[in-house]
Amino acid sequence: MTSRLQASHEPATPSTPRRRTVVKAAATVAVATPLIAGALPAQAAAEGPAFLHGVASGDPLPDGVLLWTRVTPTPEATPGSGTGPDTEVSWELSEDKAFARIVAQGTVTSRAASDHTVKADVRGLKPATDYYFRFSAGGATSPVGRTRTTPAYDSSAGNVRFGVVSCANYEAGYFSAYRHLAARQDLEAVLHLGDYIYEYASGGYPATDDVLRAQKPAHEILNLADYRLRHGHYKTDADLQTVHARHPVIAIWDDHEVANDAWSGGAENHSPESEGPYADRVRAAKQAYFEWMPVRPATEGTVYRRIRYGRLADLHLLDLRSFRDRQVGVGSGKVDDPNRTITGRAQLDWLKQGLTQSQAQWKLVGTSVMISPMAFGSLPAYLLEPLAELLGLPSGGLAVNVDQWDGYTDDRRELLAHLTDNGIKDTVFLTGDIHMAWANDVPVKAATYPLSKFAATEFVVTSVTSDNIDDILGVAPHTVSLVAAAAIKAANRHVKWVDMDSHGYGVLDVTAARTQMDYYVLSDKADANASATWARSYRTASGTQKVERVDRPVA
Repeated sequence: MTSRLQASHEPATPSTPRRRTVVKAAATVAVATPLIAGALPAQAAAEGPAFLHGVASGDPLPDGVLLWTRVTPTPEATPGSGTGPDTEVSWELSEDKAFARIVAQGTVTSRAASDHTVKADVRGLKPATDYYFRFSAGGATSPVGRTRTTPAYDSSAGNVRFGVVSCANYEAGYFSAYRHLAARQDLEAVLHLGDYIYEYASGGYPATDDVLRAQKPAHEILNLADYRLRHGHYKTDADLQTVHARHPVIAIWDDHEVANDAWSGGAENHSPESEGPYADRVRAAKQAYFEWMPVRPATEGTVYRRIRYGRLADLHLLDLRSFRDRQVGVGSGKVDDPNRTITGRAQLDWLKQGLTQSQAQWKLVGTSVMISPMAFGSLPAYLLEPLAELLGLPSGGLAVNVDQWDGYTDDRRELLAHLTDNGIKDTVFLTGDIHMAWANDVPVKAATYPLSKFAATEFVVTSVTSDNIDDILGVAPHTVSLVAAAAIKAANRHVKWVDMDSHGYGVLDVTAARTQMDYYVLSDKADANASATWARSYRTASGTQKVERVDRPVA
């Protein structure tokens, strides 16, 4: 490869559907014309190279950013095909959209071994600066992307603002949330908290014979070719291409990037007898993920890492699937076992050390599953059954969701004790997974809340498209689910708000004085042109470790 600044290419060194056991359960936002041209659905490649899957950037640094694209060198070199010739791909990074002030350029090689995906890890850039980038190969030019570097590590940024999303099931709806985030010009980056893809067979989740839009491949994905094709098919979505072209995306994975309710040695949605060794499936899924996502491969094939936004905020990103022990039944008495872990020892120590040594005012922790303790009390039968199905609960009585931190309480106890014992304040957990929006205090002991200590706060964003309560019941939003929401709040006083029905995204704004999450909801996930409307806002004032409602979104 050649470049004017330092850069490196980072190549990545069928079954029946099963029951889904855990839900990955004042103003209207105008949808502006995307500022980045050319983010269009994929179409058949011509005889020469073509860029059919858009462009992306991610994992920004004060002096650099990771650029991504995939080139289709010949029509038959489709994702997962393992075919196609090596192709030289040029890239350019500019301070302006017209590429009159190019500051870095280089070449990388597209190969079948990495599914013709390419990355350029560009360094030598200015902090807190917008840049524009594009790729070219064989006379074809990619769409133009915009990216942005983070503030200098020692800077005191006035604010940083992120889009926050999770749980985007292609067959369950359109990705309008991505389009609305792409239209915003005020975001540093978009945080994707997991379930970027889903592994199920077509019509497998939710179980239906009439999908809104069919995914590829039609069968459940199991091997490397399958995972590559599923990633590639997702990236034919115009709204997904547009958000990647407009903002750097900082992503972690949850379970559906591999299989439902994944743990270190298996998954609910995997049968070794009929589907082969689970380790082979994980290896394939992770290789495809690092090929197709604008994420820097890390040691041990994991995604936990840290991204700093000056002295204002550190973003600690967790991997809660690769190292966890197997989920246990709620009646087993093992959820409190100190020998069981959701993080793994090395990752928990890394997180604790990072929180202690952080010089940033705000410690933001990206976690794919909810850390707040949660008890689900008695509910009417018509609500208990679908809620139990979505949340993986037993069919009656008090229960906990053992796929969340509630199933690994000793890790949570250790982490929250570390925060309180060391006087670490202004910690905010950012969470996806359960297809609902929540605003929670995180108490050290839920049973004695609000008299016990507050260790942190938590903002949970709902799904982009994946089903929630009203979808499962086939009822109008915010009707019967209000009973369940009231019961959950009554049993969990630290829960300040829960929305069980909406789809959408969050916008997190961080200043020295507070961290605020604005929740936006879509008019209809089945409408490709769905509008987005502000629903609620909650903030955490510095030093309080408590959430409070705000009557308007950040301007």
